[in-house]
Amino acid sequence: MNLLIKLFSISILFTACENHSQIEVLNNEVVETPSIINEEEVFTEVKVDTKSWNDTDFVNILELSDQFVLDMKYATTDNFIGEKVYDCPDCYLRYAVIQSLIIANNDFIDNGVRIKFFDCYRPLDIQKRMWEILPDGRYVANPNKSGSIHNRGGAVDITLVDSTGKELDMGTSFDHFGKEAHHDYEVLNDTIKKNRNLLKEVMEKNGFKSLRTEWWHYSYQSHYNLSNSPIKCE
Repeated sequence: MNLLIKLFSISILFTACENHSQIEVLNNEVVETPSIINEEEVFTEVKVDTKSWNDTDFVNILELSDQFVLDMKYATTDNFIGEKVYDCPDCYLRYAVIQSLIIANNDFIDNGVRIKFFDCYRPLDIQKRMWEILPDGRYVANPNKSGSIHNRGGAVDITLVDSTGKELDMGTSFDHFGKEAHHDYEVLNDTIKKNRNLLKEVMEKNGFKSLRTEWWHYSYQSHYNLSNSPIKCE
């Protein structure tokens, strides 16, 4: 049985590779680029029966855990666009991504903190608006090339909060597009360095990759298909 599972997994891997035309670096990360950007991908509905979820299904994270804090910035006007561009303040991600986030959050809880989300899945059309405002590949992925891993449901923008809900000091605000937000920026006090290191160490331990220019951004997988479907309000 284990051999059959391995052969099946290898078959899936080769099939997935056939659907990609090239490998490129996106925001300091290696990303598989689809030969055609599929903007018509069907947005998977939230499923009530957890046994029926597949790793690639889009799921509302609060359906699986109530231990996270949400502050979805693009469902408000408190963002660099200056407009509310999400209809709902919900965090949708691929099921496999959420499973790893739950494990990471349990590690953070052991340290007296927990994850707070600023952004999760992001429709491709919103990515295009961001690119129009800030066409800088260090901070916004080009939607006309491979798009963002956010558009695939495989990346999150997060910080940490303490037991009272207060955000830990990370040195800059979310979406601060400057060197002060870079991981290699050293002009920080010990508290900020400790907070950033804790966030990075736990996330990387649980399979996430950091982005050099943004302390808040973490990607889990980039091979998921792009999606342009809006988040549906429940």
